[in-house]
Amino acid sequence: MTLLPLERLKRGESGTVADVSGNQQWVCRLQEMGVRAGVRLTVLQTGSPTLLQIGSGRLSLRLGDAIRILVRTANGCPDEPAVTEAEVRT
Repeated sequence: MTLLPLERLKRGESGTVADVSGNQQWVCRLQEMGVRAGVRLTVLQTGSPTLLQIGSGRLSLRLGDAIRILVRTANGCPDEPAVTEAEVRT
């Protein structure tokens, strides 16, 4: 599995949330809206705003926010290097 920022997923691609970084208040707010580690999501629209399908709900994020969410995918983007979990922790 590959670990990527959410903003690198294309329309129709899915991933499982691995990590959400940023201000603790913002991270808690995303958790309240369903974006937390282990949750599966699908990108419905890329860009700003990014539109996500999470379960039966939808969530719209600004592009800057999508960069702070790391997801695991079965197959990464072949044209760009993936982020390793060690890099995330540093």
